[in-house]
Amino acid sequence: MTSPALLVLEDGRVFRGRSFGAVGQALGEAVFSTGMTGYQETLTDPSYRGQVVVMTAPHVGNTGMNDEDPESRRIWVAGYVVRDPSPVPSNWRSRRTLEEDLVASGVVGVRDIDTRALTRHLRDRGAMRVGIFSGSAAEVPEDQLVARVLASPPMAGCDLTDEVTADQAYVVPALGEERFVVAAVDLGIKSMTPQRMAERGMTVHVLPADVTAEEMLARGRDGVFFSNGPGDPAVAEHAVSLMRAALEARRPVFGICFGHQMLGRALGFGTYKLRFGHRGINQPVQDLASGRVAVTAHNHGFAVDAPVGEKIATAFGAVEVSHVCLNDGVVEGLRCLDVPAFSVQYHPEAAAGPHDAADLFDDFAHLMARASADAGEVR
Repeated sequence: MTSPALLVLEDGRVFRGRSFGAVGQALGEAVFSTGMTGYQETLTDPSYRGQVVVMTAPHVGNTGMNDEDPESRRIWVAGYVVRDPSPVPSNWRSRRTLEEDLVASGVVGVRDIDTRALTRHLRDRGAMRVGIFSGSAAEVPEDQLVARVLASPPMAGCDLTDEVTADQAYVVPALGEERFVVAAVDLGIKSMTPQRMAERGMTVHVLPADVTAEEMLARGRDGVFFSNGPGDPAVAEHAVSLMRAALEARRPVFGICFGHQMLGRALGFGTYKLRFGHRGINQPVQDLASGRVAVTAHNHGFAVDAPVGEKIATAFGAVEVSHVCLNDGVVEGLRCLDVPAFSVQYHPEAAAGPHDAADLFDDFAHLMARASADAGEVR
């Protein structure tokens, strides 16, 4: 039985609906995801730590929840907002309903609100803090609820890596013949990412974010990968130091999402918070070298501040912007010209999402093969 629920934005706007999932209070940054499918992967993406996710697709939960598609060990969203959840899932792999998993994870959500109006509001005003209140929490006067929202921490300045990284290192073995051994720094990694590398003959050592540079380089014999993750890249100092160590060692580097921002910072570029970020599985990105456009999966609220269309001198040699978002011109990729390193802001592992960018893992393999050949080794 649902109870009345309120969604309260920091600017004072209130949406009224019904409870969905756990009953209580949830606080976080309000963001919207434009994907029409893949809600299970969204919920279990560690990059959503501290965020209340608004689903722009009106009907959510159709296929239930299964045991094969989670991208991590738990649901990470701070809260969940849907318009019309499916009362009965229909899929042969379904084991539970979406709401059952939200309740089991203690995730407070709200349903039956105008998510289109809410999304348009966020598009106009920008991402902002929000609270979901249901049960007895919804009985508090609205001005007090707004005060609670305003007292919650903003995403800018938040260091969330330690909350989502692995407790200890683990290994994902190569599928078939082992070609490379890679260290993957877990800043909030999704499980499909090392799987994609394993499919290409890489044995992946997934390492906690507090790993030392020495262990990272020892484990990553052939290359180092930096994963996606939540929080403000401007405060992730240890991850930046790990990136610099990999560049100084001339170890082949591939970074995605938060890892892309770490490469940008290590090269001397700044980062900034986007007005409402890019989230969902339908974002167009152009490769500036080939002109090719890929439809890609995104989840980021910050971006690298680097000039487009020129070679930039850095402490690690020349660098160029390799990809841009066609919606707003945001930097979506970096390519180092004098050290073996590159990065993209989006998610090539395609969980959930299109497979247009899957060849980036092949590019990483080629980069490591060239480095091995240059060193006179045979893999």
